[in-house]
Amino acid sequence: MIYEKAPAKINFTLDALYKRNDGFHEVEMVMTTVDLNDRVTVEKREDQRVVVQVDYNFVPENAKNLAYKAAMLMKETYQIQQGVTIVLEKEIPVSAGLGGGSADAAATMRAMNRLFELGLSLDDLSRLASQVGSDVPFCIYSKTAVCTGHGEKVRLLKRPPKAWVVIAKPNVGISTPCVFQALRIEETPQQATQSDACIKAIEDGDYKQICASLSNSLEAISMDMHPDIQKLKQNMLNSGADGALMSGSGPTVYSLAKHYKQAQNIYNAVHGCCNEVYLVRLLG
Repeated sequence: MIYEKAPAKINFTLDALYKRNDGFHEVEMVMTTVDLNDRVTVEKREDQRVVVQVDYNFVPENAKNLAYKAAMLMKETYQIQQGVTIVLEKEIPVSAGLGGGSADAAATMRAMNRLFELGLSLDDLSRLASQVGSDVPFCIYSKTAVCTGHGEKVRLLKRPPKAWVVIAKPNVGISTPCVFQALRIEETPQQATQSDACIKAIEDGDYKQICASLSNSLEAISMDMHPDIQKLKQNMLNSGADGALMSGSGPTVYSLAKHYKQAQNIYNAVHGCCNEVYLVRLLG
């Protein structure tokens, strides 16, 4: 039996650059991890089945689950004859823009690598993980990185300066495909430089500049669909956040704070308007 933590991710930047011939958008994203984790347990079975068990109503336990897909891919690629039982203990909000499903899939792959003594490097796993989902290669490393292509090309960066993060998920649902369909690249050409500014700030260890470079091409679209996202972000900024941004395609908004008391003020300010609010550390 192998245990793995599966940390949530947040976007410092998400720049959609152009639409590719394969239907995906070419993106450049700077992402990092926070201390909000799912717990993944993987155990060998007597038979050849992949069984996913999760105590959460809105998470599928069948082939639609990314952890299931990851396990099947590992079995097929490395001719693993035994099955596995995968138990997911969820802490990361679902369908939130925090990469919970991708983190679970990555943790499953790391666990199976250890369980079956495959001797694969994280680079090996990351290359394979691109077949499971766009964010899974990043989640294999669970550090800080710039991701390009449709998210599958990962270049690791330095760890960002220490900070507190308040994460809040509004009570709305977002369809990622709908958000991308509404994206008009020509209307947001200035976004293409934001990741570069953020990468430099991280390399320089410049916390203020990281906060100043937070940017998400999808944010305005999701805010138009759900004004509560805009209100939540403004509430965080009004409550003393050093920076705030929607993560991924939303609806979750996070804020950065250098000091715990400052983060606590933000947490208290937004706690009343969202059911799912977390005060955690930046990992990266």
